[in-house]
Amino acid sequence: MRGMKHPLLLSLLLSFLFFSCATLSPDFRRSKAEDIARGGGLQKTTVRADPFVLTAYSRITAPGKPLRIYIEGDGYAFVTRSRVSGDPTPREPLALELAAEDPSVNVVYLARPCQFTPMEQNPKCEEFYWTDGRFSDEVIRSMDAAVSYFVKQTGASGIDLVGYSGGAAVAILVTARRQDVLSLRTVAGNLDPEVVNEYHGVSPLEGSLDPAAVAGQIASIPQLHFVGGEDSIIPFEAVSAYLKKMGDERCFQTKTLPDATHAQGWTESWKEQLNLPVFCRE
Repeated sequence: MRGMKHPLLLSLLLSFLFFSCATLSPDFRRSKAEDIARGGGLQKTTVRADPFVLTAYSRITAPGKPLRIYIEGDGYAFVTRSRVSGDPTPREPLALELAAEDPSVNVVYLARPCQFTPMEQNPKCEEFYWTDGRFSDEVIRSMDAAVSYFVKQTGASGIDLVGYSGGAAVAILVTARRQDVLSLRTVAGNLDPEVVNEYHGVSPLEGSLDPAAVAGQIASIPQLHFVGGEDSIIPFEAVSAYLKKMGDERCFQTKTLPDATHAQGWTESWKEQLNLPVFCRE
């Protein structure tokens, strides 16, 4: 029996390594997203939004009424602090999970450029667009074009944007380019990348636009920014800095979920959080 232990341990180790590699593969991540979307009644589509082909999921049951559009976070951008991932498709697509929980009549989920869509369908994808250029003009134009695509397809009377993590920065920058945004919600949002990068001791995002720089432009849009009480990724200082640059506080609200981390503790109460009014004070 003693001689069998080492082969058994080796077999278990190899099985663990195989499972770990499989769960990190882009195919596995895409399959996981399909399962999440299916559970929420969301249908997959791809949208050509130059210079990218974006993956989206949607559930449209009342054309003509407002759309609630979710924008994903930065995804699996880095393997380690200094090693860039070859595919930013998220391992845990929280924005998709929130969209799947949303009971609204019209729900759209937008993945970020180079997420979920196979690279061979996205020849413009390169590391720049999920590292320093994650909020570049090309990225924001593409996301804005995808929003316009769904507005046109559904005849939507307006849009409510929800951005998670880095997707919050994208949502803010998209809002500043549009006239049809009814409300803006962010979840564990990167509202001021400069503050967040300083907090983590990393270099600025060369080649990206700054969402905090347009805070004043969208001060009249009702906004609710959700903060995780246990979030170690986005410091509350980023929210404070954004508010300071926004100037006018009448349309600005925050809600802290005490036990939520950056990626955990959101989906369980999301339907309840969506019932919170998003408004501007007189």
